[in-house]
Amino acid sequence: MNWLVLYPEIWLLFAVCVITIADLFVTDEQRRPTFWMTQGAIGVFAAMHLGYFNGGATLYGMNGTVVTDPMGHLLAFFAAVAMMITIAYARPTLGSRDMLKGEFFTLSLFVLLGISVMTSANNFLVVYLGLEVMSLSLYALVALRRDHAVSIEAAMKYFVLGALASGFLLYGLSMMYGATGSLEIPKVFEQIASNPRINKEVLIFGVVFIVAGLAFKLGAVPFHMWVPDVYQGAPTSITLMIGGAPKFAAFAIIIRLLVEGLLGLAVDWQQMFIVLAVGSLVVGNVAAIAQTNLKRMLAYSTIAQMGFVLLGLSAGVVSGNTLSAGNAYSSSMFYLVAYVLTTLGTFGLIMFLSRQGFESERIEDLAGLAKRSPWVAGVMTVFMFSLAGVPPMVGFYAKLAVLQALITTNVAGYLYLAIFAVLLSLVGAFYYLRIVKTMYFDEPTQTAPVVQGHGVSALLAVNGLAVLGFGLLPGGLMAVCRDAIIKALTS
Repeated sequence: MNWLVLYPEIWLLFAVCVITIADLFVTDEQRRPTFWMTQGAIGVFAAMHLGYFNGGATLYGMNGTVVTDPMGHLLAFFAAVAMMITIAYARPTLGSRDMLKGEFFTLSLFVLLGISVMTSANNFLVVYLGLEVMSLSLYALVALRRDHAVSIEAAMKYFVLGALASGFLLYGLSMMYGATGSLEIPKVFEQIASNPRINKEVLIFGVVFIVAGLAFKLGAVPFHMWVPDVYQGAPTSITLMIGGAPKFAAFAIIIRLLVEGLLGLAVDWQQMFIVLAVGSLVVGNVAAIAQTNLKRMLAYSTIAQMGFVLLGLSAGVVSGNTLSAGNAYSSSMFYLVAYVLTTLGTFGLIMFLSRQGFESERIEDLAGLAKRSPWVAGVMTVFMFSLAGVPPMVGFYAKLAVLQALITTNVAGYLYLAIFAVLLSLVGAFYYLRIVKTMYFDEPTQTAPVVQGHGVSALLAVNGLAVLGFGLLPGGLMAVCRDAIIKALTS
């Protein structure tokens, strides 16, 4: 049973070792053998998690430190798919800039391994192990362009602030251990629920530090300082990797630590989430308006989008009961899937428009894109409408699901939060629609034709159709998210 629950992670670790050694013998500058081995390894990993998810069982292993349940498998599957798409988008761009090295594929697999460890963690130490495996790999990836001063600066900022956030999280976990005497998440839950002599002050301080560490990983205000600089400074392919799959890991450890372990303290951490959400919506949407760099604008957009995710997570426990927990947490999970799906396409399209010696990173670089390539402008419009929450894109239904979760609590405070979120979404619509206006109504500043490989073109088209398709038919994905969350909460 111990090995059974870890088969996907064991496979991925084995694949990393094989690919690392095999790449030493690859002479192709485009790294085709390494690319296909990496995609194959991730594909097998995704199939394993999907198979376990369809099985629907909750299993424990390694003396209870690891748990595999439908929610963990679903999040790991989504992360694997996001990583496959990220690598596919990144390969042409990295190849044209002499950055397509074996370490890119190896570190990407380690990022995915760290994410998978976090989604199956049932112990504080396993949470931290997965977090560090993922984070250290991302720090190295941001600095992949070693001859580029801006990338190195971004990597240094990310590393220093990431280390500080990891320290916050570790200190909070140590306080939880001191108060409850256990590192296992279910036993911590039991201690908080049943031990009347437990030190509440220590627990509250621990929650504060844990929430601070998690807020950094999500990029929520006021722990957002790294997001614009790292998004802008990192190579676009690495920016996409940071903004995609790792968001599922952050959501997973929020559910594992705060919901499954610290639900008895929900009244405390939900209030913190509300403050973080309001700050993120205000700062993200207002600051994005002033940006001229497309990646920096999307960074502030990410901060605002994470505000919506936190709003959903803040509505799980109402007046001491958990009747709305399944609805609230599944709406946040659906929102995260919609956000990552749209973000993959947005940054993929930025890389699609880039070429050797030219990074399509400024908003003005998209001027007149509809005249140069109508279909690319159309796909970008789909992504911008989804991020803005315009129907019938998936982003609209995602926002609607979170707002519905807030309103159905029948609490006045959550109703005001929903109204506030709608108003800030209207502010956010300005900078998304500005990009659409730039593409369709401004005169072109670039005359070079939009030319790329058919593989990336097809992937962008599929990505755009997925954003539109899940918006038109969201019920299936929403039901899957709800089922996974309910099984995690009841097992």
